[in-house]
Amino acid sequence: MSAVISNKYDFIVLFDVENGNPNGDPDAGNMPRVDPETGLGLVTDVCLKRKIRNYVETWAGVEHRNISYGIYVKENEYLVNNDNRALEDAQVKTLEKRLSEIGKESKKGIKGDKRETLDERDKAVVGFMCRNFYDIRAFGAVMTTFTQGDYNCGQVRGPVQLGFARSIDPINPQGVTVTRVTATKEGTPKGIVGPKYIVPYALYKVEGHVSANLARKTTGFSEEDLELLWKAIINMFENDHSAVRGNMAVRELIVFKHSNELGNAPAYKLFERVKVSRKEEVKVPRVYEDYTVEVDTESLPNGVTCELSLIHI
Repeated sequence: MSAVISNKYDFIVLFDVENGNPNGDPDAGNMPRVDPETGLGLVTDVCLKRKIRNYVETWAGVEHRNISYGIYVKENEYLVNNDNRALEDAQVKTLEKRLSEIGKESKKGIKGDKRETLDERDKAVVGFMCRNFYDIRAFGAVMTTFTQGDYNCGQVRGPVQLGFARSIDPINPQGVTVTRVTATKEGTPKGIVGPKYIVPYALYKVEGHVSANLARKTTGFSEEDLELLWKAIINMFENDHSAVRGNMAVRELIVFKHSNELGNAPAYKLFERVKVSRKEEVKVPRVYEDYTVEVDTESLPNGVTCELSLIHI
């Protein structure tokens, strides 16, 4: 694996949806998420991380069959199975054995050689999880199995963080009634099935960060991992098409690279340089070309470069 990243990054992703539901809200009948005060559409960070995980898992299975690109949080997988692999690697075969080792006393009361041994074992467990699972190296994880076993490694902070995506303009979700011509069995009705909620069109913006400091201190997120992150972001909807999501695509990836680990300028100052606006003659946007995207790259703060700007997919 390549060297751990040594530069801080701040980035913006623009993506759009056409006749789809980018992120349904289970508390609202799976309608598209909306900020009730502004009417702007929302897509959660969890939803976007899921798309990135799915792409990395697909990429690893097709192009790079390497155990270091495993995905920890995935569908139809019990997390404890992966946790136990880490325990075995650290020579703790079962959670029960761990509990019997330390009994019911708190780790805070453990001192001396035994305390040092447990700390080393905790580091070994975290090291295994970071080496083998890309999403832990990137996003971190909360691993409750280890917490139950009184390990001091149940939470790992990842260097890659995303915020909520917000639409540029208010959205107008529509409910489309879906019907079918078949019945489940004799005597059951045909006809109306129920509503399908869509957004006719919306352009969303999400801001993200990559911390070289956390990569160095915690997960070992590498330059190779970073390149895969950009590839996953650009392609995160390409292997995730479905009828309910309509046409979704990443339109722009704008990356600000700092010359050092801690950064050369506040992220918000860099994000303010990206302006997305609806064209004056457009009343109701329906395509990406209805918007104008401008990135001010003049007189960037010392040590900051706009590495990827206006990358049209």
